[in-house]
Amino acid sequence: MDVLLSVPIFSYLLGPTLTSWSTSLNLLFFYMTWSTLVLSQPPIVVHITGILAIRIVFFLIPSLLTLFFDVSLPSLAEGIKHGGRSALPPRDAKSLAKLMGLVLLNLVILTAVEAGISFAFIFFLKQPVFKTTTTLPLPWQIFKHLLILLSARETLLYAIHRFILHGKSYRWLSQRHKNYAHAKAGAPFSMRLLADHPLPLLFYRFIPLFLPAIILRPHILTYFFVFTLCTGEETLAMSGYTIVPGIIMGGIVQRTAIHYAGKGTSNYGSWGILDWINGTSRGRDVLEDVKQEAEKHHLQERSAKKVDEGAGAVQQGLGSLREGMRTRRGGRKKVSR
Repeated sequence: MDVLLSVPIFSYLLGPTLTSWSTSLNLLFFYMTWSTLVLSQPPIVVHITGILAIRIVFFLIPSLLTLFFDVSLPSLAEGIKHGGRSALPPRDAKSLAKLMGLVLLNLVILTAVEAGISFAFIFFLKQPVFKTTTTLPLPWQIFKHLLILLSARETLLYAIHRFILHGKSYRWLSQRHKNYAHAKAGAPFSMRLLADHPLPLLFYRFIPLFLPAIILRPHILTYFFVFTLCTGEETLAMSGYTIVPGIIMGGIVQRTAIHYAGKGTSNYGSWGILDWINGTSRGRDVLEDVKQEAEKHHLQERSAKKVDEGAGAVQQGLGSLREGMRTRRGGRKKVSR
């Protein structure tokens, strides 16, 4: 529980339950909780417990709930899935048990590998992988590291996914990925996020984020924040639902569904930008998503309105200035008389 409260996204989600508190009290409570956790637990415990909690809350629990919905109400679920009935999970107990076993195994492997690297840093370098201190990172530092980590992750994810897992140079890896992740043609469901052979999974779901993170070595809260964003994004992207809120996120879900339905012949990135640049995008283009999002929020009208308001304020200011100058001149004339 301490780790959950120490991750910024959890504090945000729990914020509505603490509406009677002021913002400063919330920040004080958060800082006290985080400081207690850091001072009472070794860095490796904070690190591994944090990522495990994030995966459980933002992947495992939502995936189990959507899996239960898809299996219990298939006639309703197929109506809100890309690909309809072909996107539904298997309903027989044997297939579901096999799927869950693979997912839980991969969850343990991913956590164990990260724990092993974290332990190696502490053992050999005498310091944790990430800055685990009571001092909180500054907003600008969080934003800068967030931008770097997400950009690096997207670049590595696209390159690894396209040229290694779906390329011809690494046949053993690409074959394992094809046999596990693409065993079923059709749009995916969230539980399939970790339903891959462990080795391709490490290349695809672990290296793109963790490698830039250990090079940059940000504050662990920043890493938790980025890790939460990526885990939530991947879970939603794999859901296959047509009702995912947000035009941009809906476009990501659609492109992911096309990637799996086409057995990995397109849409290798997450955001779709590198796919658009390299001509590997299929389905709704990322530029269409951005355009629709802008139209949805009437950005052009708002921009024009702001310009008009700004121009009006400038003109009003100039008018006041002129009126003041006239008043001063009139006053001087009276004095001279």
